[in-house]
Amino acid sequence: MFISKSFIPILKNNPSEAKIKSHQLMLRVGMIKQSSAGIYSWLPLGFKVMKKIEQIVRDEQNKIGAQEILMPTIQSSEIWKESGRYEDYGEEMLRIKDRQDREMLYGPTNEELVTDIFRSSVKSYKSLPQLLYHIQWKFRDEIRPRFGIMRCREFYMKDAYSFDVNDEEALFSYNKFFLSYLKTFKRLDLTAIPMAADTGPIGGNLSHEFIILAETGESKIYTDKRIFDLKSDGTKIEKNSLNDLRKKYEQFYSVTDEKFKKDEFEKKVDESNRLKTKGIEVGHIFYFGDKYSKPMGCSVDLPGGKKDFVKMGSYGIGVSRLVGAIIEAKYDEKNEIMKWPISIAPYEVAIIPMINKNDTSSLKKANDINLEFQKHNIETIIDDTDENFSSKVKKMNLIGAPFQIIIGKHTEGDLLEFKETGKESKKINLAEIIKIIRTQKIKN
Repeated sequence: MFISKSFIPILKNNPSEAKIKSHQLMLRVGMIKQSSAGIYSWLPLGFKVMKKIEQIVRDEQNKIGAQEILMPTIQSSEIWKESGRYEDYGEEMLRIKDRQDREMLYGPTNEELVTDIFRSSVKSYKSLPQLLYHIQWKFRDEIRPRFGIMRCREFYMKDAYSFDVNDEEALFSYNKFFLSYLKTFKRLDLTAIPMAADTGPIGGNLSHEFIILAETGESKIYTDKRIFDLKSDGTKIEKNSLNDLRKKYEQFYSVTDEKFKKDEFEKKVDESNRLKTKGIEVGHIFYFGDKYSKPMGCSVDLPGGKKDFVKMGSYGIGVSRLVGAIIEAKYDEKNEIMKWPISIAPYEVAIIPMINKNDTSSLKKANDINLEFQKHNIETIIDDTDENFSSKVKKMNLIGAPFQIIIGKHTEGDLLEFKETGKESKKINLAEIIKIIRTQKIKN
């Protein structure tokens, strides 16, 4: 892709209305454009990143046996009245009426709708468990949208729902998602810590938020530093292994501010290991038993002819929010450098040829390199503009390809000036470059 043909409307300076680095970068590099308060259009660069995050989230959901569906954004109020949440949810719910004067709503979440789908189709315990998920736009009418896509009104989210015959099986499903989330965030090169959290309007008595540390985070967190040394590697998708994994994390004090108790924190955590800081919520899982299945009459036949209400959980990941969260974690504000993890980078390599009006050889060489990269499914962007070298490098640092190739006066024969963004360059041949990039891709 030539940058001259790309729709990447880069601004010279940070927009004055943007207060945090993710909002600043996303506006400045043309990833998003505000449509109205808390609502954004996603432009090509931002959309590419978000869709790559979406695919990683999808991969990890599929690995635990969850099945993808797609539910509509507009829902009937009737199922929300059945569950008892229609009046209780509050002003964040956008309520509307259709031309027949029927009460509708723009879905802020999908517990009611997925329960309605399930109860119409599954009648026997033999069909359980069922894990269903979808990735769809949501709308919550935030009273004060801010920080760009981090606290907006319309957002892109993966939400999953589990249906089980009893509490024991339901906790097995909960633990599957617990592991899935750890693996998802690891693939995004994030250290996301599961923390005991309040269940909020979703309800239930078991909940974990997955938090990444960030100065700009809105969540206050209190944790034991030793939790950052834990790994999920080697965990098998079986009851004992998953139980052990969750117990391993839960042995360390780690809570959000809603659950924080000062005396308990100081009793359980040595002063040297106490960490009080802020973080960004990137995922949230809940177990709530029959909170929705009971009022909505969602039951299955059990052995012996009895019926019982299915036990449910829900599991959310903010796909669009993750774009901002990753920027908060990875962006070097001082040097104006963004380094996306290679698994979600909009382009894996930026090629920067020094173009002279009377000599197009460097641009031709860039094209030839690009053709080789295409054979190995490596995405590139070529800066074919006639800007000066420092402007080109600055622009590519903002876009954030993990690797750069510079074609200019230091290019000699088969050797290319190659560097990881933000680091010193080195001279190696194209075959070695391809090997380095492919190795990085395999790791991620």
